[in-house]
This record gives sequence, structure tokens and C-alpha cells, in this order.
Amino acid sequence: MGRSNQMVRGRPTGTVAAEGAVAVEQRRSAGSGQDLGAEEPRVAELCAAVSRLRRELAAHPADLSDRGVAEDELATLDAMARDGAPEVPRLRRSLLLVTGALGSVSALAPALADMRTVIDSFGDVPCQRTGD
Repeated sequence: MGRSNQMVRGRPTGTVAAEGAVAVEQRRSAGSGQDLGAEEPRVAELCAAVSRLRRELAAHPADLSDRGVAEDELATLDAMARDGAPEVPRLRRSLLLVTGALGSVSALAPALADMRTVIDSFGDVPCQRTGD
């Protein structure tokens, strides 16, 4: 990615990094001078977990029938995280869709489990039902 950072008062205004085939740009928020989500560690963890799963999915060679669904939901999760205040029900819905699409791919299981752990940190984990 051949883009250089622009400088304002000696500070970079943005960075560009390549993740698989996806270019990601982090911008500093206008008022705070901090990276978006920097004030909330869970948001930073969510960004990292989603990025990891996106990279691993992009590198996975198998032709997965639901790859598009997973990629779309991961893009949605990434956008929610970068907004800084993701909605827990929407996070859980996206997690369910990604898990349904990728849950049977053992090579992606660790990254998927990490993402689930981070999403669970945003709110109470629903009670699991015991045998009825």
C-alpha cells in the first residue's frame, strides 16, 4: 500500500495497513487526538479479534460455501467496532452468523473463539439452559 501518512502538528493523521486483501485505515478522532476506540479496551480487542479472523479467513484455501456471509458479517463487525459503541444484540447476531458460516472449519476455530470471548465481554452472557 504505497500511501504515506500526512502530518498535522507533527502527528500522523492516519495509517494504512494491509490485512490479507483488505486495506484498513485507522483515523484519529477530531476532538480527542486518540485512535478511535482507544478509550474502550474492549473495542480495541474487538477490532483485533475481527482483524485476525478476517486475515485467517482470507488465507484459508478451502472453497467455503458461506465464505461471503462470513466476510460480510466480519466487515459489519469491523465497522461497528470502529464506530466505537457497538450494540450488544447486533454483535451477538453477527457472531451467530459468522459461527454458522465458519464454525465447522477447525483451522479457524481459535480465531473464532477469541472473537466470541471479546464479544461476550460486552454484556452478560445469556444463561445456558440445563437439560429440561
